[in-house]
Amino acid sequence: MLYDGAYPLCRREIGIYRGLQPNKPVCFARSQRPACPLPPGTTREQLLARFHVRDQNGHLRSGAQAFLALWAALPGWRWLARAGSVPGAAWAMERGYRLFLHFRPELQRWATRLDQSAAHRADRHNNESD
Repeated sequence: MLYDGAYPLCRREIGIYRGLQPNKPVCFARSQRPACPLPPGTTREQLLARFHVRDQNGHLRSGAQAFLALWAALPGWRWLARAGSVPGAAWAMERGYRLFLHFRPELQRWATRLDQSAAHRADRHNNESD
């Protein structure tokens, strides 16, 4: 799974996924790291623009199809993968994902401010405890 580790909401979601015991091995790779090998025919910019999963056969999936592939491997999320197989569901999920991508920059700014605010509160609390 290739994800944008610089994106706070993405990091939180990946944290949830990492805590699960997948029925298939799942490798989490931060797309923005120069050491992360790129799938053939892709650029780092393409990988950072959308969510991607490379399946066990090496096929690169993007957007809703990537989420469905990931969810199929995760306990507690498999029902979403099954729901995505209902005719029209994957299409609707992809449209919803594209809408999310439109608002992603603002959501990223909002999540960054929340992270900074939480870190500031923690620092202040730690200083008061000393």
